[in-house]
Amino acid sequence: MPSNEPSEHTPGPPGLKIHHADTRTLRGLAHPLRLRLLNALREFGPATASGLAERLGESSGATSYHLRQLAAYGFIEDDPERGKGRERWWKAVHMGDTFSAGSFLAHPDAEVRGAMGIVLHEVASTHTQELNTWLGTMHEWPQEWRDAFDLSDFKMRLTPELSLELAQKVQDLVNSYRDRVPEGTEGSAVVRTHVHMFPRPAE
Repeated sequence: MPSNEPSEHTPGPPGLKIHHADTRTLRGLAHPLRLRLLNALREFGPATASGLAERLGESSGATSYHLRQLAAYGFIEDDPERGKGRERWWKAVHMGDTFSAGSFLAHPDAEVRGAMGIVLHEVASTHTQELNTWLGTMHEWPQEWRDAFDLSDFKMRLTPELSLELAQKVQDLVNSYRDRVPEGTEGSAVVRTHVHMFPRPAE
């Protein structure tokens, strides 16, 4: 998911703090603005409600309310080292989430199924927005980065078991590149990798 970090298939590499969603926390996360707020805190670090409102183009009243909801469900917490006076800073508790989308989408409770649908569609929308932003601004990047980006798709016939195996291997490969480049390394950048895998109906 979003920001998205380790997905439903993998808990992530050792040392990476991952939240394992259950039906309760899934309901708490199932709101587009809450997902955007959480992603912003995970990607850009601690912030205030007003700072996040400015970044996301929302009112500070709306960001304040949904930040409190995220805190109530354990996704974020106060950052006392940054708070001064009445200024309240928030930070993410986890670096990513893992969940069983298939199980939640088959849950007998319609509210759980709906919450999972909201989260998945918001993640897909975020991926599309990030990719479109890159395509619209890639001319501003050095030639080395323009040559290094990838936009590929593949088609193959698999069983559900092989599809799951492939997804796991792709995620393991991506995770093997974590922490190889220290923060602040000249010429480096944060790279976003999206993985989508789904069956298509026969014609």
